[in-house]
Amino acid sequence: METYDENLQRLESSLETEDAAGAESLLDGILPEESSLLVDRLSESDREKLVCLLPPESAAALIKGMVEAQAIDILDGIDPGTAASILGELDSDTAADFLGELESSEAEAILQRMEPEEAADARVLLTFDEDTAGGLMKTEYLAYSHNSTVGDIVEDLRLNAETYSDFDVQYAYLVDESKKLVGVLRLRDLLLSSYNTKVAQIMIPNPVSVLHSVTQEELAKQFSQKQYIGMPVVDEVGRLLGIALRKSVRAATAEAVAEDFLKVSGLGGKEELRSMPLHLRSRRRLSWLSINILLNVIAASVIALYQDTLAQVIALAVFLPIISDMSGCSGSQAVAVSIRELTLGLVRPTELIRVLFKEMALGLVNGLALGILISGVAILWKGNPWLGLVVGGALMVNTVVAVCLGGLIPLVLKRFNMDPALASGPILTTVTDMCGFFLVLSMATFLLPMLV
Repeated sequence: METYDENLQRLESSLETEDAAGAESLLDGILPEESSLLVDRLSESDREKLVCLLPPESAAALIKGMVEAQAIDILDGIDPGTAASILGELDSDTAADFLGELESSEAEAILQRMEPEEAADARVLLTFDEDTAGGLMKTEYLAYSHNSTVGDIVEDLRLNAETYSDFDVQYAYLVDESKKLVGVLRLRDLLLSSYNTKVAQIMIPNPVSVLHSVTQEELAKQFSQKQYIGMPVVDEVGRLLGIALRKSVRAATAEAVAEDFLKVSGLGGKEELRSMPLHLRSRRRLSWLSINILLNVIAASVIALYQDTLAQVIALAVFLPIISDMSGCSGSQAVAVSIRELTLGLVRPTELIRVLFKEMALGLVNGLALGILISGVAILWKGNPWLGLVVGGALMVNTVVAVCLGGLIPLVLKRFNMDPALASGPILTTVTDMCGFFLVLSMATFLLPMLV
């Protein structure tokens, strides 16, 4: 079995000699995750060359398995005609997702080169917000007139078997003359019925459907309550537009959670790969770090107000960063829970009181435990119980403040249509630092005679 380095050399050699068959054979013979690793190690120009060299179907499979940021860069860099051929091999929702990430001029150039029917489907999908049922749905599905017979549908399936083989076929959807959804036909019922049977007699009437504007969170909630493989998506008058699959909603939810994690980490929700240009990676990180400098200056100004106290009880300087960091960690846990629950639709932005009491109870328990621990450290180190009271009490109170704020800030930001993942971190960090420093130094000032 060849090693990773040998496979990389083979792939680079195939690209150098423009050996399409060799490159395709190599990628077909290894695991998808290893393919992703090999592609990541190629230069940007070689990645584009590889995608152009492969047959459209193989290139589409490779693109689909890539990290989205790399796939977008490739589609942006290659000839629009080649990109159109590749996107034509993908599911409608996947192709629309890629087109939606490109610059409008680049996307339009590709759409102009796509098959008319595929381009029309993509244009329709691009009109919907990506985090709605319309943005998540697929346009590859089986739909027939409710006046059809079993024989009509079976004959159509037989004649178009190759086309339908790429569909997620579990049901056929039945519509009336105006394309309104009137029923769902299970393929099992279709196959077990006589050819002359009207499908209206064996269909499930008035099926559950969702409006195209339903949010991703609401879709995820509906799928968690009902064991459906997919749900039909309709417009305001009930016309069938597409099918939202459970697996697509699950993948989109996981992607949203990952984006929120990147935002909290200060990367603006955008993927960063070490194969990206240095200037791009640097700019993304600095956009966050430069703001953090200002926020830390604000927090540090509290220390300046109590510098006389700090000068007299120098041991406090050791505990300030500990209290700040521990409270920040507690608050970040609460932020993460709130953002995840918002993403999954498990909490509403109006449920402030419920979240406040839940976090306050947890903060009191954890704050007391952490306060006792840090107090014990202070007493063992300096032998002064008053110092233990100051640092332990400050950590306990600040933990309660941190988890309450961490739980509430994402909800408040969401309520005002602001991004909770991107803004929660800086606000929480600044407030908990200021509060922690103030609690320690103000309590120490009040008890100064006991500490010196």
